[in-house]
Amino acid sequence: MKEHQQANEPQPGVDPSPREVSRRRFLGHAAAIGVSVPALSFALNTFGGEGTASAADGPGKNPFPSKAYSFTLVNHVTTNSFFVPTQYGAQDACTLLGCSYNWVGSQTSDVTEMVNAMNTAINRKVAGIGIPIIDPTAFNTPTDKALAAGIPVVSYNAKAPDNSGNNALSYIGQDLTQAGVEAGKRILSFVKKGDLVGGMIATPGSLNIQPRIDGAASVLNPAGINFVTVATGAAEGAELSAVDAWYQGHTDVKFLYAVDAGSGIAVATAAAKYNLKSKGVNGSGWDVGVPTLQQVKKGNLTFTIDQQAYLQGFLTIMQLFLYQISGGLLRPVVTDTGLLFVTQSTVGPYLSSSNRYEGASKTEKVVPAPSSIKV
Repeated sequence: MKEHQQANEPQPGVDPSPREVSRRRFLGHAAAIGVSVPALSFALNTFGGEGTASAADGPGKNPFPSKAYSFTLVNHVTTNSFFVPTQYGAQDACTLLGCSYNWVGSQTSDVTEMVNAMNTAINRKVAGIGIPIIDPTAFNTPTDKALAAGIPVVSYNAKAPDNSGNNALSYIGQDLTQAGVEAGKRILSFVKKGDLVGGMIATPGSLNIQPRIDGAASVLNPAGINFVTVATGAAEGAELSAVDAWYQGHTDVKFLYAVDAGSGIAVATAAAKYNLKSKGVNGSGWDVGVPTLQQVKKGNLTFTIDQQAYLQGFLTIMQLFLYQISGGLLRPVVTDTGLLFVTQSTVGPYLSSSNRYEGASKTEKVVPAPSSIKV
Protein backbone atom coordinates (compact mmCIF):
# COMPACT_ATOMS: atom_id res chain seq x y z
CA MET A 1 0.00 0.00 0.00
CA LYS A 2 1.46 3.30 -1.08
CA GLU A 3 2.12 5.97 1.52
CA HIS A 4 1.97 9.65 0.76
CA GLN A 5 5.48 10.82 -0.04
CA GLN A 6 5.25 12.61 -3.40
CA ALA A 7 3.58 15.91 -4.25
CA ASN A 8 0.75 14.98 -6.59
CA GLU A 9 -2.79 16.28 -6.94
CA PRO A 10 -5.20 13.74 -5.44
CA GLN A 11 -7.92 12.46 -7.69
CA PRO A 12 -10.75 10.13 -6.66
CA GLY A 13 -9.03 6.91 -5.67
CA VAL A 14 -5.49 8.35 -5.93
CA ASP A 15 -3.34 8.88 -2.84
CA PRO A 16 -2.68 12.56 -2.07
CA SER A 17 0.76 13.44 -0.74
CA PRO A 18 2.45 15.70 1.84
CA ARG A 19 3.59 19.22 1.09
CA GLU A 20 5.20 22.13 2.86
CA VAL A 21 2.77 24.43 4.64
CA SER A 22 3.47 27.99 5.72
CA ARG A 23 3.38 29.30 9.26
CA ARG A 24 0.25 31.28 8.42
CA ARG A 25 -1.57 28.20 7.08
CA PHE A 26 -0.64 26.23 10.18
CA LEU A 27 -2.14 28.94 12.37
CA GLY A 28 -5.30 29.00 10.26
CA HIS A 29 -5.77 25.23 10.22
CA ALA A 30 -5.05 24.73 13.89
CA ALA A 31 -7.74 27.20 14.87
CA ALA A 32 -10.24 24.55 13.79
CA ILE A 33 -9.22 22.33 16.67
CA GLY A 34 -8.90 25.08 19.26
CA VAL A 35 -5.11 25.04 19.67
CA SER A 36 -3.78 28.13 21.44
CA VAL A 37 -1.19 30.43 19.88
CA PRO A 38 1.50 29.57 22.50
CA ALA A 39 1.01 25.88 21.78
CA LEU A 40 1.25 26.59 18.06
CA SER A 41 4.55 28.33 18.57
CA PHE A 42 5.97 25.21 20.17
CA ALA A 43 4.57 23.07 17.39
CA LEU A 44 5.94 25.29 14.64
CA ASN A 45 9.38 25.19 16.20
CA THR A 46 9.19 21.43 16.43
CA PHE A 47 8.08 20.84 12.85
CA GLY A 48 10.68 22.95 11.14
CA GLY A 49 9.22 26.43 11.51
CA GLU A 50 11.23 29.45 12.54
CA GLY A 51 13.97 28.46 14.97
CA THR A 52 13.67 24.68 14.89
CA ALA A 53 13.87 23.26 18.41
CA SER A 54 15.55 20.06 19.52
CA ALA A 55 16.05 18.14 22.75
CA ALA A 56 19.37 19.94 23.14
CA ASP A 57 17.53 23.22 23.62
CA GLY A 58 16.53 22.13 27.09
CA PRO A 59 13.34 21.14 28.93
CA GLY A 60 10.10 22.40 27.44
CA LYS A 61 11.61 23.33 24.09
CA ASN A 62 10.34 20.29 22.22
CA PRO A 63 6.85 19.28 23.38
CA PHE A 64 6.18 17.18 20.26
CA PRO A 65 9.17 14.86 19.81
CA SER A 66 9.63 13.94 16.18
CA LYS A 67 8.31 10.52 15.20
CA ALA A 68 7.07 9.50 11.76
CA TYR A 69 3.78 7.86 12.71
CA SER A 70 1.91 6.00 10.00
CA PHE A 71 -1.90 6.10 10.07
CA THR A 72 -4.54 4.36 7.99
CA LEU A 73 -7.82 5.81 6.76
CA VAL A 74 -10.21 3.11 5.60
CA ASN A 75 -12.98 4.36 3.32
CA HIS A 76 -16.17 2.90 1.89
CA VAL A 77 -16.02 4.64 -1.52
CA THR A 78 -12.33 5.29 -2.09
CA THR A 79 -12.80 6.72 -5.60
CA ASN A 80 -15.72 9.01 -4.76
CA SER A 81 -14.97 12.67 -5.50
CA PHE A 82 -16.60 13.71 -2.22
CA PHE A 83 -13.56 12.42 -0.34
CA VAL A 84 -10.93 14.31 -2.35
CA PRO A 85 -10.97 17.20 0.18
CA THR A 86 -10.94 14.61 2.98
CA GLN A 87 -7.72 13.24 1.51
CA TYR A 88 -6.32 16.77 1.20
CA GLY A 89 -7.14 17.36 4.87
CA ALA A 90 -5.37 14.18 5.95
CA GLN A 91 -2.46 15.04 3.70
CA ASP A 92 -2.10 18.52 5.15
CA ALA A 93 -2.25 17.24 8.73
CA CYS A 94 0.42 14.64 7.98
CA THR A 95 2.64 17.28 6.40
CA LEU A 96 2.33 19.49 9.47
CA LEU A 97 3.10 16.62 11.81
CA GLY A 98 5.77 14.76 9.87
CA CYS A 99 3.56 11.66 9.50
CA SER A 100 2.10 9.58 6.67
CA TYR A 101 -1.15 7.77 6.00
CA ASN A 102 -2.65 5.13 3.72
CA TRP A 103 -5.99 5.53 1.92
CA VAL A 104 -7.55 2.07 1.57
CA GLY A 105 -10.91 0.27 1.68
CA SER A 106 -13.64 -0.34 -0.89
CA GLN A 107 -14.89 1.42 -4.01
CA THR A 108 -18.41 0.05 -3.61
CA SER A 109 -19.22 0.14 0.12
CA ASP A 110 -18.27 -3.53 0.43
CA VAL A 111 -18.09 -4.05 4.19
CA THR A 112 -15.95 -7.20 3.87
CA GLU A 113 -13.33 -5.28 1.88
CA MET A 114 -13.32 -2.57 4.52
CA VAL A 115 -12.91 -5.06 7.37
CA ASN A 116 -10.06 -6.73 5.49
CA ALA A 117 -8.34 -3.38 5.01
CA MET A 118 -8.77 -2.64 8.71
CA ASN A 119 -7.26 -6.00 9.69
CA THR A 120 -4.31 -5.38 7.38
CA ALA A 121 -3.68 -2.05 9.08
CA ILE A 122 -3.81 -3.75 12.49
CA ASN A 123 -1.30 -6.37 11.35
CA ARG A 124 0.97 -3.57 10.13
CA LYS A 125 0.81 -2.05 13.61
CA VAL A 126 -0.14 1.38 12.35
CA ALA A 127 -0.37 4.26 14.82
CA GLY A 128 -4.09 4.80 14.37
CA ILE A 129 -7.08 4.00 12.20
CA GLY A 130 -9.94 6.16 10.95
CA ILE A 131 -13.00 4.50 9.40
CA PRO A 132 -16.56 5.40 8.40
CA ILE A 133 -18.68 2.88 10.34
CA ILE A 134 -21.36 2.24 7.75
CA ASP A 135 -22.57 -1.06 9.26
CA PRO A 136 -24.00 -1.37 12.79
CA THR A 137 -21.89 -4.36 13.89
CA ALA A 138 -19.41 -5.44 11.20
CA PHE A 139 -16.61 -3.28 12.54
CA ASN A 140 -16.99 -4.18 16.21
CA THR A 141 -14.53 -7.09 16.20
CA PRO A 142 -11.71 -5.35 14.26
CA THR A 143 -12.19 -2.21 16.35
CA ASP A 144 -11.77 -4.20 19.57
CA LYS A 145 -8.81 -6.05 18.05
CA ALA A 146 -7.11 -2.76 17.23
CA LEU A 147 -7.77 -1.28 20.66
CA ALA A 148 -6.41 -4.42 22.34
CA ALA A 149 -3.24 -3.94 20.30
CA GLY A 150 -2.92 -0.33 21.45
CA ILE A 151 -4.08 1.14 18.13
CA PRO A 152 -6.61 3.99 18.53
CA VAL A 153 -9.66 3.85 16.26
CA VAL A 154 -11.90 6.78 15.42
CA SER A 155 -14.85 6.91 13.06
CA TYR A 156 -15.26 9.68 10.51
CA ASN A 157 -18.12 10.55 8.13
CA ALA A 158 -20.34 7.78 9.57
CA LYS A 159 -20.65 6.40 13.09
CA ALA A 160 -22.12 3.33 14.72
CA PRO A 161 -25.47 3.61 16.55
CA ASP A 162 -25.13 4.19 20.28
CA ASN A 163 -26.37 0.70 21.13
CA SER A 164 -24.26 -1.14 18.53
CA GLY A 165 -21.43 -2.12 20.86
CA ASN A 166 -18.75 -0.44 18.74
CA ASN A 167 -15.94 1.00 20.84
CA ALA A 168 -14.39 3.53 18.46
CA LEU A 169 -12.95 6.33 20.58
CA SER A 170 -14.70 9.21 18.83
CA TYR A 171 -16.66 10.34 15.78
CA ILE A 172 -15.55 13.15 13.49
CA GLY A 173 -18.21 14.25 11.04
CA GLN A 174 -21.66 15.67 10.59
CA ASP A 175 -24.42 14.87 13.04
CA LEU A 176 -26.25 12.93 10.35
CA THR A 177 -29.61 12.57 12.05
CA GLN A 178 -29.74 16.21 13.08
CA ALA A 179 -28.76 17.22 9.55
CA GLY A 180 -31.80 15.30 8.33
CA VAL A 181 -33.96 17.03 10.94
CA GLU A 182 -32.80 20.45 9.79
CA ALA A 183 -33.33 19.52 6.14
CA GLY A 184 -36.84 18.34 7.01
CA LYS A 185 -37.61 21.67 8.65
CA ARG A 186 -36.47 23.51 5.55
CA ILE A 187 -38.53 21.27 3.28
CA LEU A 188 -41.62 22.14 5.33
CA SER A 189 -41.41 25.67 4.00
CA PHE A 190 -42.03 24.33 0.47
CA VAL A 191 -44.83 21.84 1.15
CA LYS A 192 -48.12 21.53 3.03
CA LYS A 193 -50.02 18.80 4.80
CA GLY A 194 -50.88 15.92 2.50
CA ASP A 195 -48.15 16.68 -0.05
CA LEU A 196 -45.92 13.93 -1.39
CA VAL A 197 -42.17 14.18 -0.72
CA GLY A 198 -39.72 11.64 -2.14
CA GLY A 199 -36.60 10.82 -0.12
CA MET A 200 -33.92 9.75 -2.61
CA ILE A 201 -31.21 7.53 -1.11
CA ALA A 202 -28.53 5.51 -2.89
CA THR A 203 -28.26 2.65 -0.41
CA PRO A 204 -31.00 2.46 2.23
CA GLY A 205 -29.71 1.29 5.60
CA SER A 206 -26.14 2.52 5.10
CA LEU A 207 -25.19 4.43 8.23
CA ASN A 208 -23.60 7.33 6.36
CA ILE A 209 -26.91 8.33 4.70
CA GLN A 210 -29.86 6.50 6.30
CA PRO A 211 -29.86 8.84 9.34
CA ARG A 212 -30.52 11.75 6.96
CA ILE A 213 -33.70 10.03 5.82
CA ASP A 214 -34.67 9.18 9.39
CA GLY A 215 -34.07 12.72 10.61
CA ALA A 216 -36.21 14.24 7.88
CA ALA A 217 -38.96 11.67 8.47
CA SER A 218 -39.09 12.63 12.15
CA VAL A 219 -40.11 16.13 11.06
CA LEU A 220 -42.17 15.50 7.93
CA ASN A 221 -44.32 12.59 9.09
CA PRO A 222 -45.77 14.34 12.18
CA ALA A 223 -46.54 17.35 9.97
CA GLY A 224 -48.81 15.20 7.82
CA ILE A 225 -46.46 15.03 4.84
CA ASN A 226 -46.59 11.86 2.74
CA PHE A 227 -42.87 11.07 2.92
CA VAL A 228 -41.66 8.01 1.04
CA THR A 229 -38.17 6.57 0.63
CA VAL A 230 -36.85 5.77 -2.85
CA ALA A 231 -33.77 3.58 -3.34
CA THR A 232 -31.74 4.96 -6.24
CA GLY A 233 -28.67 2.68 -6.29
CA ALA A 234 -24.98 3.35 -5.78
CA ALA A 235 -24.04 3.84 -9.46
CA GLU A 236 -24.58 7.31 -10.90
CA GLY A 237 -26.26 6.03 -14.06
CA ALA A 238 -28.68 3.95 -12.02
CA GLU A 239 -29.52 6.95 -9.84
CA LEU A 240 -30.38 9.05 -12.88
CA SER A 241 -32.72 6.36 -14.19
CA ALA A 242 -34.28 5.63 -10.80
CA VAL A 243 -35.17 9.22 -10.01
CA ASP A 244 -36.47 9.85 -13.52
CA ALA A 245 -38.65 6.73 -13.47
CA TRP A 246 -39.97 7.44 -9.99
CA TYR A 247 -40.93 10.98 -10.91
CA GLN A 248 -42.80 9.83 -14.02
CA GLY A 249 -44.86 7.55 -11.81
CA HIS A 250 -45.42 10.22 -9.15
CA THR A 251 -45.93 13.51 -10.95
CA ASP A 252 -47.92 14.80 -7.98
CA VAL A 253 -44.73 14.97 -5.88
CA LYS A 254 -43.93 18.40 -4.41
CA PHE A 255 -40.35 17.92 -3.23
CA LEU A 256 -37.49 15.57 -4.17
CA TYR A 257 -35.11 15.29 -1.20
CA ALA A 258 -31.73 13.66 -1.93
CA VAL A 259 -29.43 12.50 0.86
CA ASP A 260 -26.35 11.72 -1.21
CA ALA A 261 -24.51 13.56 -3.97
CA GLY A 262 -25.39 11.14 -6.78
CA SER A 263 -29.08 11.22 -5.97
CA GLY A 264 -28.90 15.00 -5.81
CA ILE A 265 -27.50 15.20 -9.34
CA ALA A 266 -30.28 12.85 -10.46
CA VAL A 267 -32.87 15.12 -8.85
CA ALA A 268 -31.36 18.16 -10.59
CA THR A 269 -31.33 16.32 -13.92
CA ALA A 270 -35.01 15.47 -13.59
CA ALA A 271 -35.79 19.04 -12.50
CA ALA A 272 -34.17 20.43 -15.63
CA LYS A 273 -35.63 17.78 -17.96
CA TYR A 274 -39.21 18.22 -16.79
CA ASN A 275 -38.99 21.93 -15.87
CA LEU A 276 -40.14 21.06 -12.37
CA LYS A 277 -39.62 24.53 -10.92
CA SER A 278 -42.39 25.90 -13.15
CA LYS A 279 -44.66 23.12 -11.84
CA GLY A 280 -44.08 24.06 -8.22
CA VAL A 281 -41.83 21.08 -7.56
CA ASN A 282 -38.60 21.69 -5.64
CA GLY A 283 -35.62 19.49 -4.93
CA SER A 284 -32.41 19.39 -2.93
CA GLY A 285 -28.99 17.77 -3.03
CA TRP A 286 -26.22 16.92 -0.59
CA ASP A 287 -22.56 17.90 -0.40
CA VAL A 288 -20.71 20.53 -2.40
CA GLY A 289 -19.23 18.91 -5.46
CA VAL A 290 -18.95 21.35 -8.35
CA PRO A 291 -21.76 19.71 -10.40
CA THR A 292 -24.11 19.97 -7.41
CA LEU A 293 -23.17 23.59 -6.79
CA GLN A 294 -23.77 24.43 -10.43
CA GLN A 295 -27.27 22.95 -10.20
CA VAL A 296 -27.96 25.08 -7.12
CA LYS A 297 -26.83 28.16 -9.04
CA LYS A 298 -29.13 27.26 -11.96
CA GLY A 299 -32.05 26.80 -9.58
CA ASN A 300 -32.57 23.12 -10.31
CA LEU A 301 -31.73 22.40 -6.65
CA THR A 302 -33.23 24.60 -3.95
CA PHE A 303 -30.39 23.84 -1.58
CA THR A 304 -27.52 21.49 -0.87
CA ILE A 305 -25.68 20.79 2.38
CA ASP A 306 -21.99 21.25 3.21
CA GLN A 307 -20.58 18.88 5.85
CA GLN A 308 -16.96 20.11 5.49
CA ALA A 309 -15.26 17.02 4.11
CA TYR A 310 -11.77 18.53 4.51
CA LEU A 311 -12.09 18.61 8.29
CA GLN A 312 -13.09 14.96 8.38
CA GLY A 313 -9.60 14.05 7.16
CA PHE A 314 -7.62 16.80 8.87
CA LEU A 315 -9.10 16.35 12.33
CA THR A 316 -9.00 12.55 12.18
CA ILE A 317 -5.22 12.60 11.70
CA MET A 318 -4.80 15.35 14.29
CA GLN A 319 -6.73 13.44 16.95
CA LEU A 320 -4.91 10.16 16.31
CA PHE A 321 -1.56 11.98 16.46
CA LEU A 322 -2.38 13.79 19.71
CA TYR A 323 -3.44 10.49 21.26
CA GLN A 324 -0.06 8.97 20.40
CA ILE A 325 2.18 11.80 21.58
CA SER A 326 0.26 12.26 24.86
CA GLY A 327 0.51 8.63 25.89
CA GLY A 328 -3.22 8.28 25.40
CA LEU A 329 -4.08 11.15 27.74
CA LEU A 330 -5.48 13.30 24.91
CA ARG A 331 -8.25 10.92 23.95
CA PRO A 332 -10.08 11.61 20.67
CA VAL A 333 -13.25 13.62 21.15
CA VAL A 334 -16.52 13.70 19.23
CA THR A 335 -16.37 16.57 16.73
CA ASP A 336 -19.35 17.76 14.70
CA THR A 337 -18.08 19.12 11.37
CA GLY A 338 -21.29 21.06 10.93
CA LEU A 339 -24.27 21.70 8.74
CA LEU A 340 -24.25 24.54 6.23
CA PHE A 341 -27.14 25.10 3.83
CA VAL A 342 -25.94 26.32 0.42
CA THR A 343 -28.60 28.12 -1.62
CA GLN A 344 -28.73 30.14 -4.81
CA SER A 345 -27.97 33.27 -2.78
CA THR A 346 -24.94 31.78 -1.00
CA VAL A 347 -23.43 29.47 -3.62
CA GLY A 348 -21.30 32.19 -5.22
CA PRO A 349 -18.18 31.89 -3.04
CA TYR A 350 -18.10 28.11 -3.51
CA LEU A 351 -17.95 28.47 -7.29
CA SER A 352 -15.75 31.56 -7.48
CA SER A 353 -12.85 30.01 -5.60
CA SER A 354 -11.39 26.65 -6.58
CA ASN A 355 -9.51 25.49 -3.50
CA ARG A 356 -8.18 22.50 -1.58
CA TYR A 357 -10.79 22.80 1.14
CA GLU A 358 -13.61 21.84 -1.21
CA GLY A 359 -11.39 19.55 -3.30
CA ALA A 360 -11.67 21.54 -6.53
CA SER A 361 -7.98 22.45 -6.79
CA LYS A 362 -4.59 21.37 -5.48
CA THR A 363 -3.39 24.95 -5.31
CA GLU A 364 -2.10 26.25 -1.98
CA LYS A 365 -3.63 29.64 -1.40
CA VAL A 366 -5.40 31.76 1.17
CA VAL A 367 -9.05 32.28 0.30
CA PRO A 368 -10.05 35.75 1.56
CA ALA A 369 -12.56 35.56 4.38
CA PRO A 370 -15.91 37.34 3.94
CA SER A 371 -16.24 40.83 5.37
CA SER A 372 -19.17 39.68 7.51
CA ILE A 373 -20.22 36.29 8.80
CA LYS A 374 -23.72 34.99 8.14
CA VAL A 375 -25.32 32.68 10.68
